Parts: sequence; C-alpha cells; structure tokens
Amino acid sequence: MTKPMRRDAARNREKLLREAADVFTEQGLDGSLEEIARRAGVSIGTLYNHFPHRDALIEALLPPRLAAIDEFATRAAAEPDAWVAFSGFIEELLGQMTSDRGLLEAFTGDHPAAAQLTEACHRGLSHLSTLLVRARQTGAVRADASDDDVVHLVWALSLLGEATGTPVWRRSLELVLDGLRPTHSPTR
Repeated sequence: MTKPMRRDAARNREKLLREAADVFTEQGLDGSLEEIARRAGVSIGTLYNHFPHRDALIEALLPPRLAAIDEFATRAAAEPDAWVAFSGFIEELLGQMTSDRGLLEAFTGDHPAAAQLTEACHRGLSHLSTLLVRARQTGAVRADASDDDVVHLVWALSLLGEATGTPVWRRSLELVLDGLRPTHSPTR
C-alpha cells in the first residue's frame, strides 16, 4: 500500500503535468524536461522524483488526450445526420492531432506507451469505420470510399499540422471531404 502524497508534492506533480502538457504540445515529445521543471517552478530533481524518465511523464499525460477521441466519437454517434457525424469526427480528430504535436508524435512514433496507443488507435479506427459505414449506407459518402482510403487521407492531413497559428489542414480537409461525397458537391 502506498502512502498518500503530501499536499506540496501533489501540487508539484500537477504543475509538472500541466507544464509538460504545454511543452509537449508546443515542442513534441522531445521537449525539454528542464523547461518543464523551470515552468513548473521546481527543480529537475523534483521532476525525476515524480517521473523517473521521460516516458513515465508521457504515459501520465496520454489518458486524457486519448479519451478525447472517444468523446469525439460519442458526439458523432449522437449526431442524426450521417455526413455531419462523419465529417465532424474527422475534423475534431484532425484538430486534436494537429494542435498537439506531442499526441501526433505519440501516434506516429515507436513509443513505449504502445499498448495505450494501440488500443486508442483500434478504438479510433472502429469509430471511424462505424461512421463511414453509416455515411455510405445513407449515400452521404461515395460507395467506393474504403476505411483504408479515409485513414490514409486523415493521416496525410494530420501531417500538415498548424503553421504560424493557421490550421493549414482545414482547406485541404474541405477538398478531401468534397472528394468523398458521391456527387462531389461543395460541403459548405
């Protein structure tokens, strides 16, 4: 049985997690641990006391980020319009992945938290597949658009990221979504 953390230690841990989230979002998973400790107002030793290595810190940050994908799917499943559900899920997913460099790197790299990431990827693919089947069945998406097609398109768009605060992937997403419609009519 582990004894409860002292209040000051718990506060330090929370500050470290908050600052690590910001640094990894901005700089990716190779973001400076020293920068995280500095922003949290603690020593690097305090960081290592709470998180003995970088991967322990990353693994502590992943669950809420991965849960966001499930939340996107829940909202999409509740949407009565199949096209809005499908396109909205993709847009939210891309928004999350392109604004959080650390999350994108966690998904695209060989990471020790692979079990968590693999499970999240399977859930995300299952959500996407369900939405795509529904959109095809209602005629909102072309019948020949496969799961793999859509996954590859989402993957490619996620790599566009955000440049200078402008989501460069959004215009490309409009074109991609337009291409997935059976009539190729503009989505907006």
